[in-house]
Amino acid sequence: MGELDQSYHGYIEVSQLERLMRGPAISLEYEARPQTMIPLRRSRLQHLARKAMYYTLDNWQRIWVLCFWLFAMVFLFSWKFLQYRYRSDYEVMGYCLCTAKGAAETLKFNMALVLLPVCRNTITWFRSTIFGSIIPCDDNIKFHKLIAMGIGIGVVMHAGAHLTCDIPKLVNSDHEEFISTIGGDFGGHQPSYWEVVTSTEGITGFLMVILMSIAFLLASHWSRRNLVKLPWPWHKLTGFNAFWYSHHLFIVVYALLLVHSFFLFLTHQWTQKTTWMYIAVPVLLYFRERILRIFRAGQFKVSTLKAALYSGNVLALHMTKPLGFKYESGMYLFLQCSAVSPFEWHPFSITSAPSDDVLSVHIRTVGDWTEEMRRMFAEAIDAAGKYSLHANNSSSEQPARFPRLCIDGPYGAPAQDYKKYDVMLLVGLGIGATPFISILKDMLNHMKSAEHEPDINKFSDSPSKSPIRSPMRSPLSPRRSRRKFRGPTNAYFYWVTREQGSFEWFKGVMNEVAEIDQKAVIEMHTYLTSVYEESDARSALIAMVQALHHAKNGVDIVSGTRARTHFAKPNWEKVFSKLSISHPGARIGVFYCGPSLLAKELDALSRKYSEISNTKYIFHKENF
Repeated sequence: MGELDQSYHGYIEVSQLERLMRGPAISLEYEARPQTMIPLRRSRLQHLARKAMYYTLDNWQRIWVLCFWLFAMVFLFSWKFLQYRYRSDYEVMGYCLCTAKGAAETLKFNMALVLLPVCRNTITWFRSTIFGSIIPCDDNIKFHKLIAMGIGIGVVMHAGAHLTCDIPKLVNSDHEEFISTIGGDFGGHQPSYWEVVTSTEGITGFLMVILMSIAFLLASHWSRRNLVKLPWPWHKLTGFNAFWYSHHLFIVVYALLLVHSFFLFLTHQWTQKTTWMYIAVPVLLYFRERILRIFRAGQFKVSTLKAALYSGNVLALHMTKPLGFKYESGMYLFLQCSAVSPFEWHPFSITSAPSDDVLSVHIRTVGDWTEEMRRMFAEAIDAAGKYSLHANNSSSEQPARFPRLCIDGPYGAPAQDYKKYDVMLLVGLGIGATPFISILKDMLNHMKSAEHEPDINKFSDSPSKSPIRSPMRSPLSPRRSRRKFRGPTNAYFYWVTREQGSFEWFKGVMNEVAEIDQKAVIEMHTYLTSVYEESDARSALIAMVQALHHAKNGVDIVSGTRARTHFAKPNWEKVFSKLSISHPGARIGVFYCGPSLLAKELDALSRKYSEISNTKYIFHKENF
């Protein structure tokens, strides 16, 4: 009424109301309707060949690593298989023995290789070297799981061939043939089935299978995510804690593996017992990582400067930055709270910028550990009668109201490579926005420093169109910044959440972007999925009020920020189409953090629009 009844008649015409209600919907629909990309007509064979070419170009790192791994296993299996094919043992146990020994050789290789993807410090170092461009560091956890599957297949082949084939052949073979061929390996005594399976080699083998089966089972998605609800007292056998502690059974498994490899029936020379040769370097490298974590836990002790509780069960922690703790935007760290558990370390994205004086993380309560963390900090905050609590910085001692925290890191993540691209598309679902907040803060800091250097071209004269990179300036050294920092010309941040209160988490950052970013280098798009989309009549009234409030006050009534909030889910097809038209020929990095269902859609759209347009999309998903 205040908008339309300027003459204070006390009424408005229906036509005026209609224009008002249609206005926001029509304008929003028009803005979101970019020119569609029309693919050229091709034959089916040409289409498949083109898709295969783009798939190879997008996944060549994964392809060569996977091919190398498969080739290595085939080579090792064949080499050991043929080696035993021409030994006297073959005359008694036949191809069963060859199969078991071939599988054992692949097991040695995989037991050594499975440790490397979880050596996070090594992988973080790889990212900064030439190896980072040829090794898919983002897929370390996937490769770890793939190797674990290879170990499982190798165990089935090795143990199955021994228990069901070559051992029965051994104990039932002709005694004279046994003595003349392999009797010397058994001291001239032909063993029974029970004697073989209860030997040192048999017992250690059974124990390894049992321990690995427990670790595999508790590491499954259903168990680790606590999707299986067991009755009391078995409920503690699922969840992250069960996964975490059961995975440390590998220490016993590797000890048993060494014992198992030194008490072989058919191999007596130590130079032929090669298991220790396979696993020595990876095991030493892994234990170096663990020792480094212990050292950092003592060195990187932090004090909590501020703690805040937000809706959606989110705890924000602002901590002191330890001396020597250097990181890049997009990285993550491990956090330990000895008051909750002295052994557990959990990964969280760093939400502060590298140039900030403090270190911040945002933790959402999704398990036992995070629930206990939130409870302990909530007690301290409730005692002060506030929603957030600042520590007393006048003393060097940690305030008693906050528990002691230790950090380990930083560790590399896909989002840290954002400077390699001309344009960024950042997509976060709920708490999945955290990896990208640090990037936005970092870009804001460079924009602030660039304001004091008018003679330097900050980003681009036309940021919405040009895919050409231009330097952003460092607040510390302008010359060094011009030489070292070459970031993207534009960033598009899409934050999708179900809860309106989620916008409080990063309200300050979004307001700062709207205030400082006068050239629209960063575009903020927030979506509230608990409301019907703008074109739906059921959300017309709130859309109208939202548009009026934003036009009058410059503040979105939904999020409480200057960024306009949209309703329902984004139309990702239109988003990619619009980016392809706005940035022809650009390399666009698509960074996503959230559930895997949307990851598949964004990955498919990245491949699709890389094919039908001259814009190149590279998709990355955050993995811890």
